[in-house]
Amino acid sequence: MDARSDPLKIAIFHDYIGSIGGGEKLILTLARGLGADVITTDVDKDSVEMMGFEDVKIISLGETIKTPPLKQIYASLKFAMCDFSQEYDFFIFSGNWAHYAARKHKPNMYYCHTPVRAFYDLKDQVIKSQEKLWQRVIAKVWIGIHSWFDRRSIKNANLIVTNSQNTRNRIGKYYETDAVVIYPPVQTKNYYFEKNGNYWLSVNRLYPEKRIWLQLEAFRNLPGEKLKIVGGYSKGDHAEKNIKFLADAPSNVELIGKVSEEELCELYAGCKGFITTAQDEDFGMTPVEAMASGKPVVAVNEGGYMETVIPGETGMLVKPEIAEIMEALKKTSLDPEKYRTACEAQSKKFDASIFLDKIRSEISNVMGGAKK
Repeated sequence: MDARSDPLKIAIFHDYIGSIGGGEKLILTLARGLGADVITTDVDKDSVEMMGFEDVKIISLGETIKTPPLKQIYASLKFAMCDFSQEYDFFIFSGNWAHYAARKHKPNMYYCHTPVRAFYDLKDQVIKSQEKLWQRVIAKVWIGIHSWFDRRSIKNANLIVTNSQNTRNRIGKYYETDAVVIYPPVQTKNYYFEKNGNYWLSVNRLYPEKRIWLQLEAFRNLPGEKLKIVGGYSKGDHAEKNIKFLADAPSNVELIGKVSEEELCELYAGCKGFITTAQDEDFGMTPVEAMASGKPVVAVNEGGYMETVIPGETGMLVKPEIAEIMEALKKTSLDPEKYRTACEAQSKKFDASIFLDKIRSEISNVMGGAKK
């Protein structure tokens, strides 16, 4: 079905578009596929251009305050107060704060990337990470109050869709409801194999839960291997005060920062393999992108990686321990070419066309229920 042939006028609410990540790729791919408009707060136009989505119409509700947790609170209020209910036929929410618009905007669907991890499974970690007592007190109060509103707002969603069985389990535990799993979209046709080069690749937002320090230490102890790290963060996110360790990166690790989608595809095409170490990752689109480029993946044996990486066929799953990561890197480096066929085949299961067909089907189901 052609994007513009969708009969419904659809709006997609997303927290903010800053650093390039899986969530941003997902909603922009969805917007293009459905011919939908995106409604958000902060918009980094350079990032949108880098991802190649200049054709998607993006409406900003205005900039947020760039100090956490004021940024998150302000975004929540902006979504709660806006009203586009008469302008669209169907509404999709994406991210941690956009669903506050759900009360006024129905029929709807919430694509939940994860229940806010700072409120739930990483709550104690987040509070302990605050340097001063008064900061820990503020964090605890904010989490307590905002998580209550979070759970209440979720009840306004007509349907919750999520990105993996892993996140579905979190939704069941923390929201006490079920969700439909539709794996995120990867434009597999955009990725290609060029060669098994002389470097490993890592692509992530520079957030503490990505545990990039594990990668740095593994490569510090493997001076004969090279690592290129792609990624950035949005101003006002919790990353800013947690990335000081990057200044101590070993000489065989190159920090590249943000790159365009074309440059990213080139980096995938020429790398030896891909490494990712995020803590209990919701899904993880980057390993699928790497596999679409015919490259083996070394990932921690946690979260969504367990649903995408096939041990021994498309790479290796290991404990989040430096020694195990090093051993996996060494073994995979011996013959990365042998994984190519299986990697390319596995990536096809997560193609964007499958994602869009399933989303359209669920929209039809919700609309059908709304008419009863």
